[in-house]
Amino acid sequence: MVSSSSASGGDGCTAAAVREVATARFARQVVLGRWFMVFACLLILSASGATYIFGLYSKVLKSALGYDQQTLNTFAFFKDLGANVGVLSGLINEVTPPWVVLAIGAAMNLVGYLMIYLAIDGRTARPPVWLMCVYICVGANSQSFTNTGALVTCVKNFPGSRGAVLGLLKGFVGLSGAIFTQLYIAIYGDDAKSLVLLVAWLPAAVCIVFVHTVRIMPHRPVRRGGEEETAATTSDPFYCFLYISMALATYLLVMIVVQNQLDLSHPALVVSATALMLILLLPLAVVVKQEYRIKRELEESLLLVPPTVTVDKPAALQLQMATTKTETETEDATTSAATLASPARPSPSRSCFGSSCLKEMFSPPAQGEDYTILQALVSVDMLVLFLATICGVGGTLTAIDNMGQIGQSLGYPPKSIKTFISLISIWNYAGRVTAGFASEAVLARYKFPRPLMLTLVLLLACVGHLLIAFGVPQSLYAASVVIGFCFGAQWPLLFAIISELFGLKYYSTLYNFGSVASPIGAYALNVRVAGYLYDVEAARQHGGTLDGAGDKTCIGVQCFKLAFLIITAATVAGALVSLLLVWRTRNFYRSDIYAKFRDAAADADGEPAHRPAESSAVNGSKPVSSSGWEVPLGVGSTAKLTVLLISTCKLATNYRLTLLNYSSSL
Repeated sequence: MVSSSSASGGDGCTAAAVREVATARFARQVVLGRWFMVFACLLILSASGATYIFGLYSKVLKSALGYDQQTLNTFAFFKDLGANVGVLSGLINEVTPPWVVLAIGAAMNLVGYLMIYLAIDGRTARPPVWLMCVYICVGANSQSFTNTGALVTCVKNFPGSRGAVLGLLKGFVGLSGAIFTQLYIAIYGDDAKSLVLLVAWLPAAVCIVFVHTVRIMPHRPVRRGGEEETAATTSDPFYCFLYISMALATYLLVMIVVQNQLDLSHPALVVSATALMLILLLPLAVVVKQEYRIKRELEESLLLVPPTVTVDKPAALQLQMATTKTETETEDATTSAATLASPARPSPSRSCFGSSCLKEMFSPPAQGEDYTILQALVSVDMLVLFLATICGVGGTLTAIDNMGQIGQSLGYPPKSIKTFISLISIWNYAGRVTAGFASEAVLARYKFPRPLMLTLVLLLACVGHLLIAFGVPQSLYAASVVIGFCFGAQWPLLFAIISELFGLKYYSTLYNFGSVASPIGAYALNVRVAGYLYDVEAARQHGGTLDGAGDKTCIGVQCFKLAFLIITAATVAGALVSLLLVWRTRNFYRSDIYAKFRDAAADADGEPAHRPAESSAVNGSKPVSSSGWEVPLGVGSTAKLTVLLISTCKLATNYRLTLLNYSSSL
């Protein structure tokens, strides 16, 4: 009987919870909540990785428009340039709400890629090369707008979990290329032209659907017994999102392997894409659970609010307050008149633009405070971080861009080369989420600085570069894993360090400035080093000159050996440079770097300063507030009485002095 009663009670609670969830009011709470905003950002970023699948439609772009390889490489450069130079989106985000940035990004994506689709489908005249470069640069630059609008907003809404936020969101960006691949073969089949059309409309549609969902949502935590973490601020849901993303990555990896080994029918591809969409929607269950917890916590907090009473102010106290108010207004009027009569003196910091601006620019605040954009850009910390990122990201990106040629030169079959690229995509995701969550955990528990973790990632990347340089048999599988992991791990570390050292006030712009390191490093190490040395070796093998090496294939370990030895040396130099940042920030990371965000939340959540109340009044009247406000009864009444007595004595003394002065004047 007891067990039956317990079971009935449990079923009743479950049914009541289901009834509460299945209401329009709760649905509105979910849609307007901060966790649904995170879910929207996950979907936006999972559709913002069109730049990662350029290789899937580059061949049809080359054949349809009759371009040569050099022209195609030029398109790839402008693609990378547009994807990584997002300073404009950051500046726009500083002065507009996130929905403006997302709307601009959606428009740019649609226009840029739609014009490319119309060109390769023959529906427009063959555009000149420069115009195609503009199209692909505009389309790729939309990625920086969606990243800024979604990712920066999430970091500002969850400043205490920025490592987890950056790792998770950047992880979904890393998986977006594989997601696009699965969707396009299910919708359009093996039609590369239609892939460009999918890239044009899908990211724009997702951004428009959630354009008003992504917004800044400052949180005022509900305090219960000194406990500051609530269902709205806890980082637990991010770990649930992490587990879902791991399941998504595993599913994509399995599907990639299966599709490489078997020829699946179109219905089977549709089923696999449907399962993929269901996994992408799984975070919505976490959102509903968290919003239900928030609802329950709010109901419990309302039950804990103490009762309030309202009383009239004593007549003598009202007279004194009126007298004090009149004297204050008179003094304010006199002060205002004197201020107007005196000539205005401009502030030195605003009157002399040149010298004061330079002085302020080279006199930055302490680490962790809000830097201005110029202060951050000229700071030693930013320059050191930027240089280390150029070496690290530039080296790993060179390996990723040349993985096809590397595999071909070392004698791997085409199927293995596809496997290498898939491994890079999956481990790129793994590096992003690992660096984000692991750096957050070790920072919170052991005060392990993020710059030191960046140093370790750069040193690990050297292992992958050396495996490529020496061409150890069957080592390219391990090199793909190491390179993909290290490339992904650098991004959340870079963006988290920028947010921690230079503050969140201008994070939109500084975040995009950090991305500029990618094309700079790629141009220096990929174009000027790897590309040049590859052409030299290809010309030597074919007995020709360097001018004729463009269409020739290089075979053997020597094709990339010298290039990746140079890249290894550059990466080691970047690791040594990052140690300088570790030394400069050692005291900062030993402190509580998130204390100011908790203090700000405490200030925002603090109760208004009530006037002290008397404990009782004559004839059974209720306790008094000197201003007539409602004051809570309960904890702290003794302290309020003490303050009230002191204030009353002070008012009485002032009133007595006023009467004495008035009588002496008579």
